[in-house]
Amino acid sequence: MSIQDYPLNRRNLIAGGAILAALPGVAHAALPVPAGDRLAFDVVRNGKKFGTHALSFERNGDSLVVKVAVEMVFKAAFITLFRYRHTAIERWLGDQVVSLDSKTDDNGKPFSVSARREAAGFVVEATGSPRYIAPANALPATHWNRRELDGPWINTQDGKLVRPRVAMQGVEAIPTAGAGSIRANRFVLSGDVDMDMWYDSSPTWAGLRFMGKDGSAIQYIRR
Repeated sequence: MSIQDYPLNRRNLIAGGAILAALPGVAHAALPVPAGDRLAFDVVRNGKKFGTHALSFERNGDSLVVKVAVEMVFKAAFITLFRYRHTAIERWLGDQVVSLDSKTDDNGKPFSVSARREAAGFVVEATGSPRYIAPANALPATHWNRRELDGPWINTQDGKLVRPRVAMQGVEAIPTAGAGSIRANRFVLSGDVDMDMWYDSSPTWAGLRFMGKDGSAIQYIRR
C-alpha cells in the first residue's frame, strides 16, 4: 500500500512536500526564518497524530541551509499498514535557491531529487523523471516560504513541476499543538493540488490541511 492510496494523497502532501529556506538581513526580510531557527508540525489524521514534519535553519553570512525531516506511520490493530519517510536539504545564497537534495521512502518505494543552479538555470533531476530546467520563478515545494505561492513548485519527492491555482481567503484563527491558537491568512489551492495553507503575519508557515484519498482529514498543527 502506498501513501498515495491510504490515508494520504501524495500529490497533496509533497506537491507540497517537505523542506525550507530564508536569509537574514533587511534585504531578505520577506523570507522568514522562524524564531529559534526551527519549525515543526504534528501531522494529524481525523484528529489523531500519526506523524511529524520538522524543519531546521542554519545561517552563515549570506548562506542558508534548510533541513527537512518528515515521518508518518499508520497502524491498524498494531499492524503497520504503511510507513513514509522524507528528508531534504535546501541551500540558498542570498535570496536564491542554489541546490536541493531529497530522499523519500514511500512505503518501500524509493524516490530522490537532485537540483543544482547552473549557468543554464536551476537544473532538476529526479527518479523516473526526465532532466529539465525549472522556470525562473519556481521554488521547491517546502511551504515555509510564502513566496512559493507566487509561482510553480518543484515537487520535492518526484521532482515534477506543480502549478496550483491560489486564492486568498482572509485571516482566521487556527489551532496550535499547545493550548492556544494563532491568527493566519488562509490560502486555498486547487488544480494540481487541493489543499488549504496558512501563513501568519511574519509571514511564517502556520498550517496545512487537505483530504486523503480515503476521505480522511489531514492537518498540520504547528508546535
